[in-house]
Amino acid sequence: MSTTYQDQTTINLTDVIAPSFYGVHWDIMDGKHTYYDLYGGRGSTKSSFISVEIVLGMMDDPEANAVIFRKYAVTIGESVFEQIQWAIDALGVTDLWESRTSPYRFVYKSTGQKIIFRGLDKAKKTKSIKASKGYFKYLWFEELDEFAGPEEIRTVEQSVLRGGSKFVVFKSFNPPISQSNWANQYVNTPDDSAYRHKSDYRSVPVEWLGEMFIERAEHLKATNERAYNHEYLGLPVGLGTNIFDMLDVRTITDEEIQKYQSIYQGQDWGWFPDPKAFIRAAYIPNKELVVLLDEMGGCKIRNSKMAEDIQTAGYDDYTIYCGVDEEESIIDFRDAGLPARKAIVTPGSRKYTFEWLQCRTIVIDPARTPRAYKEIIEYEHEVDSNGEVISDYPDGNDHWIDALRYATSPLSMRRGNSA
Repeated sequence: MSTTYQDQTTINLTDVIAPSFYGVHWDIMDGKHTYYDLYGGRGSTKSSFISVEIVLGMMDDPEANAVIFRKYAVTIGESVFEQIQWAIDALGVTDLWESRTSPYRFVYKSTGQKIIFRGLDKAKKTKSIKASKGYFKYLWFEELDEFAGPEEIRTVEQSVLRGGSKFVVFKSFNPPISQSNWANQYVNTPDDSAYRHKSDYRSVPVEWLGEMFIERAEHLKATNERAYNHEYLGLPVGLGTNIFDMLDVRTITDEEIQKYQSIYQGQDWGWFPDPKAFIRAAYIPNKELVVLLDEMGGCKIRNSKMAEDIQTAGYDDYTIYCGVDEEESIIDFRDAGLPARKAIVTPGSRKYTFEWLQCRTIVIDPARTPRAYKEIIEYEHEVDSNGEVISDYPDGNDHWIDALRYATSPLSMRRGNSA
């Protein structure tokens, strides 16, 4: 894997791109995606890879310019500006580029193409960004989690991604510790237009990082594995207040669903602002896996409409265990032909059903059950004024969680079946 420049200088790209990014490189070369979301731990070289791709891509396309964003302008000089300078030097093309620091930018001398830098103190500032030649083909958001959220990112994209036929948008970050952080949720939300790539230092040649880096990583692994998992492996290990820690967030295929036989269904009642919430799940006892298959619900939905939707989906094939607080609603479901009955509820069962779920791995596909996914990853114990974790389970934004507790109540409340 190499490239040759106008002066016939050839550089081996394997000298500047780590092995874990080879597939991403070829995907970009083949133009298969627009968005490239690269995340992982320290030393994964994701930022180095992006800077190389931008410089290479611009030298290969005379119409291409690039704009690189950090949340705060004050961080540009010692981060992304230095990173692009590294890429230019590493590729051996320093003499072909001009660097400026007021404002920060790089100019490709032979064509006048520019790499410009902006701090996104206010997203509206992006409206003033114009390319005097060509268009902004490359857009890079570094430290994605520092931005306000997806709305702020969209505002920039809508302003910048204009006038060209092909765009490449990079988003890079080290996953924050909390599962509920918007950037962590973003990369777990399916998007066919995005190439998602997670990496860490273990796939990088040792000589690139240095022995000291490896020693510090291994020392932290031996003394504080949780911190190691977060800092070096890029895992959102949580703040210690997460109620559900054993999560497997992944794609669940139709073929996989067809194989499941132990199906459980639950219904939580509501109207407004609390929604009705239905969930369908499978349980694999020998692996202690709870697999979320589908969800339904929303606000201001009549029982008759909810029942109709469940029947239309073909989910009248298994018992639906319902919240016990609305017996009339259970009767409505039965009158509609659904096999509905009260969930198994006893004194202390709320705590017990939560603990039972906490002791099992919950498999979630955000594309199939987005509301259950959001509730589960954001569900945390409250903290008192002294910073102590309150052991109770907060009531509020837990409607599909409650539906799941009801669905699995025949399992969790079975005599002799411990949490």
